[in-house]
Amino acid sequence: MPHLSSLFDLSGRVAIVTGGSRGLGLEIAEGLAEAGAALMICARREEWLTPALAALRAAGVTAEGMTCDVSQADQVQAVVDAAIERYGRVDILVNNAGITWAAPPEDLPLDKWQKVIDTNLTGAFLFSQAAARAMLKAGSGCIVNVASVAGLMASVNGPHYAAYAASKAGLLGLTRELAASWGRQGIRVNAVAPGYFHSRLADAAIAMVEPELAATSPLGRVGAPGELKGVVVFLAADASNYITGQTVIVDGGWSIT
Repeated sequence: MPHLSSLFDLSGRVAIVTGGSRGLGLEIAEGLAEAGAALMICARREEWLTPALAALRAAGVTAEGMTCDVSQADQVQAVVDAAIERYGRVDILVNNAGITWAAPPEDLPLDKWQKVIDTNLTGAFLFSQAAARAMLKAGSGCIVNVASVAGLMASVNGPHYAAYAASKAGLLGLTRELAASWGRQGIRVNAVAPGYFHSRLADAAIAMVEPELAATSPLGRVGAPGELKGVVVFLAADASNYITGQTVIVDGGWSIT
């Protein structure tokens, strides 16, 4: 029987993390590296990517990075190709890149709707497709999609982000479908659904919902730094080898109320 420490050991494995230059994406990348993985991170902007790479390397992490618009198939393939060229393999993909646009549904511009869907949902599909082609050849791999409790529940009082909620609900369905399609070929696909964690993306919404969260959530608070990366490492590691097609909700219990 494997020792517990080996079940969480990612030494020798290669992980791609999209949106890995800051916020939850950088936390996830750090967690995978702490477990032993080599990294390929990508971000939309060089000014976000460069300092993140410098910080990871200063901490002794083996890391490469590329700018990438995840909604563009050629750029997605270039990241996967670069990871394979640098490391010889891709074992783990974390689809974390995401954007949002808040507006009442009746006022949401179509171009903003499309941009959110293209980034959050189509981007995850494109990266899963490109990475899975390499994983299928190897006969193993793990994909973790970063969804959201917004894909599971809504609030009458806002924030109103129909495109974001639709994209994250779609990501949960995509997780199940990819898990069913690729499980027999050795690829596991799971999702995490974070609640509210402080980030550039979430802080405006947190200002709106924090009083309700404090009053009604079982843990009564926003997520703290470090409270997501362990879940992703678990889903990427051998400790979860018999889990696929599932969503782990990390929201302090808010979604049960």
